[in-house]
Amino acid sequence: MDETPAFTPYGTPDAPRVAVSGEARLEVDPEVARIAVTVSARGRDRRQALDDLTRRNGAVLDLIKSYAEAVEKLETGALSIRPEYASKGRGEHVRTYHGHVRITAVLGDFTALGELATRLADLELTAVEGPWWELRPESPVHGEARRQAVREAVQRAREYAAALDTRLAALVELADVGAEGHHPFDGRPQMMAARGMAYDMEAAEGAAPLDLEPQRQTVYATVNARFTMHPPEL
Repeated sequence: MDETPAFTPYGTPDAPRVAVSGEARLEVDPEVARIAVTVSARGRDRRQALDDLTRRNGAVLDLIKSYAEAVEKLETGALSIRPEYASKGRGEHVRTYHGHVRITAVLGDFTALGELATRLADLELTAVEGPWWELRPESPVHGEARRQAVREAVQRAREYAAALDTRLAALVELADVGAEGHHPFDGRPQMMAARGMAYDMEAAEGAAPLDLEPQRQTVYATVNARFTMHPPEL
């Protein structure tokens, strides 16, 4: 016969349980900034549109790579070359060709960010979006938020136990909120993203480097904890 004791989620008179949550909210400076660059080309001849796109894409990449120490990541995303058909006439008559290349750069040196964004926006048929301020995935801020959330959970549980003139006996469970699928959040520190800005060639022409003020990031962490208490005298 299986004599494994039944699970008692609410504890027993000899080992009453207390369930609490702990939360942390930290505001810190961003560690990196991400910008998106869209290079465009347009022409009646497909080969010419492609050649122009290749040339402009190379100019953008060369400019970004010239800030080697400031750039932590450089990636080329979507590439498209598509025809635009004439709205009148018979047959599939191509009016012009449109080409686009999407490039993303992540910078850790904010001193160079404004200058690079301005110089990129000054290039031919090049648009710049951003910056989006972020923390690195491995940032120690995430761990600190989790530690603070755990400490708050322990402090809450101690206060409940003290209200009954007793003290905590043992930790039964510690879980990220959402780990059991009952909360919309996933329990990991959350980061508020900054709203990006867009720059085009006309806006940047002849302009001095942009002065960009980093937006502080908010990191959240939430945990659930259950403890047993020594039986209080009621």
